[in-house]
Amino acid sequence: MTNPFEIIETRLSSIESLLIDLQNTSPQEAATPAPELLTVQEAAEFLKLTVPTIYTKVSRCELPVMKRSKRLYFDRGELTNYVKAGRKLTNSEAEAEAEKHLR
Repeated sequence: MTNPFEIIETRLSSIESLLIDLQNTSPQEAATPAPELLTVQEAAEFLKLTVPTIYTKVSRCELPVMKRSKRLYFDRGELTNYVKAGRKLTNSEAEAEAEKHLR
């Protein structure tokens, strides 16, 4: 029959080694950063728009948004991608795209 104290000692050693591994792990490996969530007012400031314009764009499904109860939240990264998606091509980029499609 196995000694219960040996079982406890084995488990404690296992837990201790896991804790040491966690301490030695770099913060980047430990967890991915949580998205930075913005309120309606913060999103309006970020996009340089008015709060009513933000609500209009949300109602038209033009902005990526998360809703929790009656509150709206915006991911800063998704808003950045939204702005970048509206980028116009330069003349040389447009010509390159046209050539690519003609081939």
